[in-house]
Amino acid sequence: MNPLAIELNEIIQKANPHIFDMLSNVGKSLYFPKGILTQSAEAKAKAHKYNATIGMATEKGKTMYLSSVMSIIGNISPEESLTYAPSYGTAGLRKAWKDYILDKNPPLRDKKISLPVVTNAITHGLSVVADMWVDKDDIIIIPDKNWGNYSMIFETRNGGKIIKYPLFNSEGGFNTEGLKKCIEEQAKTAKKLMVLLNFPNNPTGYSITNEEGIKISDILTEAAEKGTNVVAVTDDAYFGLFFEDNVMKESIFSHLIGRHPRLFTIKLDGATKEIFVWGLRVGFITYGATIDGDTVLFYDALERKTAGDVRGNISNVSHLSQTIVAKSLASETFGRESEVKFGIMKERANEVKKVLSDKKYDKVWDVYPFNSGYFMCLKLKTVDAEVLRVHILDKYGVGTISIGKTDLRIAFSCLEKEDIKELFDIIYKGIIDLER
Repeated sequence: MNPLAIELNEIIQKANPHIFDMLSNVGKSLYFPKGILTQSAEAKAKAHKYNATIGMATEKGKTMYLSSVMSIIGNISPEESLTYAPSYGTAGLRKAWKDYILDKNPPLRDKKISLPVVTNAITHGLSVVADMWVDKDDIIIIPDKNWGNYSMIFETRNGGKIIKYPLFNSEGGFNTEGLKKCIEEQAKTAKKLMVLLNFPNNPTGYSITNEEGIKISDILTEAAEKGTNVVAVTDDAYFGLFFEDNVMKESIFSHLIGRHPRLFTIKLDGATKEIFVWGLRVGFITYGATIDGDTVLFYDALERKTAGDVRGNISNVSHLSQTIVAKSLASETFGRESEVKFGIMKERANEVKKVLSDKKYDKVWDVYPFNSGYFMCLKLKTVDAEVLRVHILDKYGVGTISIGKTDLRIAFSCLEKEDIKELFDIIYKGIIDLER
């Protein structure tokens, strides 16, 4: 094992040996290399005559560029857009996003968390998490209503084993008892469990209430108290789009930190969804833990391993994308703009609820609970979801997503409010067509 990895492992072990045990074999082996990157950094600071270290081209001491490229980028300098960014992410964006997290999650303000490491959005963040914390046959617990890419990331690529529990209970709320039973059953044979929590949920658009959040926190803490190492991963892709008063307005990540030394928390964020910049591919990994000693040293060790994984995979996230996100966060109008877009999304969600209250639909579908995010789901009663999807696409030009035999996902995020009723009437008409 590389001496740098050994050094980081010793720091983590000293602070919390349980978290060291949670690391995968890859995670234990990861480090941030000192080679070319370190030499280039030293040269940048000291090479006052010539700097011939880094694989970029310059002219007269400035970044080389094509005018046809810079004319498109506009008023962002070549140094802020065309150059390599650090594998950790740019320092300004990492600090800005941490401040953003603390602002949006008040319970975090008196807790110690890491500085976020920038990823190529949440998909890449999940892949980094899988590299660092999942070995072959490790258990990952998720609800039965989930984003299909979890299987590709954790099972196909990393050899983990996904175990599911029903997302909803019979009352239409989050199935805390189902989660508890699943954890207890798996803990009989597994020393480590990863529990993936995704609110607002994709595909259903459901977010937990404050009461449900407290119960989930207690369930994970209880598992840790009984001797199971728990890696709690919060996929907060659609964070902030909460449309009802009783929904927990902060990430459950906020409530899991400091509960127990065996309970380790990882928060995944995407500027992609939160500030509507999907194609810029900017996301973040942030850590929270119960440790002894120097939190700065401990988190720095984890950040170095994380940056090492980024370095060994994609090298770094687009500098231009990071600069755009950082400048947006710093803009005086950012807050007002965000509120306007939130209002539009909430109006659409409320319109969906209003339209679906029509009793004529009751005989053909049930509506899964939704209160947040981009999506909602229908549970079809009389026809196959994939057959219906193809039928309404071919006959009426309406696109939806089928999930299994019964579920049809509707992204109201991309529907104008005035088009929502017609959309559901077309889906209804398609069902009647098939029934005939």
